[in-house]
Amino acid sequence: MAGKPPQNDPVQDAPQVTGPKHAAAGLPAVGHTLRVAQRQMGVRRTALTLLRVNQKDGFDCPGCAWPEPEHRHTAEFCENGAKAVAEEATLRRVTPDFFAAHPVADLATRSGYWLGQQGRLTHPVYLAEGADRYEAVSWERAFGIVAEELTALASPDEALFYTSGRTSNEAAFLYQLFAREFGTNNLPDCSNMCHESSGSALNETIGVGKGSVLLDDLHRADLIIVAGQNPGTNHPRMLSALEKAKSDGARIITVNPLPEAGTERFKNPQTPRGMLRGAALTDLFLQIRIGGDQALFRLLNKLILDTEGAVDETFVAEHTHGYEEFAEAARAADWDETLTATGLTRAQIEEALGMVLASERTIVCWAMGLTQHKHSVPTIREVVNFLLLRGNIGRPGAGVCPVRGHSNVQGDRTMGIFERPAPAFLDALEREFGFAPPRGHGHDVVRAIRAMRDGKAKVFFAMGGNFVSASPDTEVTEAAMRRARLTVHVSTKLNRSHAVTGARALILPTLGRTERDLQAGGEQFVTVEDSMGMVHASRGRLEPASEHLLSEPAIVCRLARRVLGEASRTPWEEFEKDYATVRDRIARVVPGFDDFNTRVADPAGFALPHAPRDERRFPTATGKANFTAAPVEHPELPEGRLLLQTLRSHDQYNTTIYGLDDRYRGIRNGRRVVLVNPEDARELGLADGSYTDLVSEWKDGVERRAAGFRVVHYPTARGCAAAYYPETNVLVPLDATADTSNTPASKSVVVRLEQSATG
Repeated sequence: MAGKPPQNDPVQDAPQVTGPKHAAAGLPAVGHTLRVAQRQMGVRRTALTLLRVNQKDGFDCPGCAWPEPEHRHTAEFCENGAKAVAEEATLRRVTPDFFAAHPVADLATRSGYWLGQQGRLTHPVYLAEGADRYEAVSWERAFGIVAEELTALASPDEALFYTSGRTSNEAAFLYQLFAREFGTNNLPDCSNMCHESSGSALNETIGVGKGSVLLDDLHRADLIIVAGQNPGTNHPRMLSALEKAKSDGARIITVNPLPEAGTERFKNPQTPRGMLRGAALTDLFLQIRIGGDQALFRLLNKLILDTEGAVDETFVAEHTHGYEEFAEAARAADWDETLTATGLTRAQIEEALGMVLASERTIVCWAMGLTQHKHSVPTIREVVNFLLLRGNIGRPGAGVCPVRGHSNVQGDRTMGIFERPAPAFLDALEREFGFAPPRGHGHDVVRAIRAMRDGKAKVFFAMGGNFVSASPDTEVTEAAMRRARLTVHVSTKLNRSHAVTGARALILPTLGRTERDLQAGGEQFVTVEDSMGMVHASRGRLEPASEHLLSEPAIVCRLARRVLGEASRTPWEEFEKDYATVRDRIARVVPGFDDFNTRVADPAGFALPHAPRDERRFPTATGKANFTAAPVEHPELPEGRLLLQTLRSHDQYNTTIYGLDDRYRGIRNGRRVVLVNPEDARELGLADGSYTDLVSEWKDGVERRAAGFRVVHYPTARGCAAAYYPETNVLVPLDATADTSNTPASKSVVVRLEQSATG
């Protein structure tokens, strides 16, 4: 059976629904993992591959960016990581014969799940202008097509170079180098759509746009607050760290509109005791109303200020700026307004305060539940205020912990994948490579879509990812992509973006993390940076899915040689032959990577410097950690409406759909569901099992509709609802973004539910 893709696209709008689970992992997760892996890879390949995931001599999981522990289990992977590996190491193949049998118009009717299940791409393929299907093309011709379109542009800024988080440090560095030598800072990336709000807030307040904790800090914490995050589905290996923290005496507060099985109880499949009994993780569950997090932390800050001896006055005096203005704003926090914004009770908040005051070492972890609102940046600033008050940054076992979603999304930014690069980085590039990089700001994701929509960008080149499905305002995004002259996707598998093309289109197949990378200089490895700033090597061992694949660094180097020609002094051919030469250049350009090749030879990798964590030094404009005093915001909910958050199912990673089940939420064989509190459903006349259309309401007056969703009565917070993306991305306008960060506001969408003709 291994290697055989599904023949028919399954129906996704008729799910079977049972009650939600109250524990994650355990035997069901092990069984499901093995079934999925064996279906894709076969028994022998499953064993050989999974035993190398996240090992010191193996490859980094292509899923999430959670760090590896110092002492690693033989099975150092989670269920969703195994699914990611299985899809990459699958025996299924998408050959030129597949494209001959499936015109682009046919691919456009298929679900993302069906497309991904077809298998690995084997050849570069080209959709000529006016053609109806892709055809195989040589690599030389493919690079020639890209060069034709790029060199025909009136300005380099008519090109867009997108990057997903899967790209290695070496490939990302080369990619931004090529784009800047070509002449543009148009380097949108997936960070723009997820954690840009974190970086914006942290750079302003502590001077470094990354988390300030290492994995060992979680094990040493007294209190861990997990806000706007679902580790059980999105970062399952985090549950092991929370379990260890609990066993060492930590307490955990979970802040989430939805109860999630993983933060209730974790049945660790790595130990017999964990498999049988599991560990209760959450000590206090604050079932917050969507978007109420800033109000919650503001009130907690007021209560800390009002408690004698609770503020770390020495730390505040020596290391912070703006305290008085912040304190004045915090003391004005109102109980009634906070209870309305959060949906919590006074007793719950007072219980949380007691846990906060009892803790000497506190960590706050968060993910997209905090980063994708209009007021996300002020919310995260308020989290920083909360930690600064009690000296919980730069102290072991304490700090900020934004949990990044995709493996090496943080490393890509470190390598220079950023549309607004720091002058110091561009200065270093200029010294090292002898050309003058562009200095003007480029396009992020939202601005890139606008540029294509308005005819101001004509070539879109994507290094990985599924841009069309990941972006907001689906109809606008797809129309914008179709206005391009050329769209190019460097990919391992099919996705929706391959069916939404410019006048011409290319799909360039690349090696995956699991595969051996053999270049003229010998066998190569790449490096990645995890969510906590640790850098380590990744070495694939499997034979490539096709002899026609190129690595991402090789694709960039060959493209650069073809486009830039003799005018470029950069040794692209040398870089392709030996990635160690790339790391030597990174060491001279990127701070913290000194002696890169020697340090990465350590199997455990190395930690990048972080001044707030390492020295309690804050490289901000003031030279100190900055308190802030933004007005408290929270979404307003009109009568008869619900506040919708988009989320992932358990059979999903970002826009990659592994299956049609959301086991922990009790949903099987379907994705078009909307989770609604039973009391809200009764007030709105929505029976469990009925079908509804989701219609979003925004100030632009444009109606956006996602049709045919099965209503599921679910214990979410009152006034709130939830549904999966990318199916609901259509509801989020292109211009509905977070202030400062410009991240799509996908977690607080005002919707009305209208009776559907479906079902």
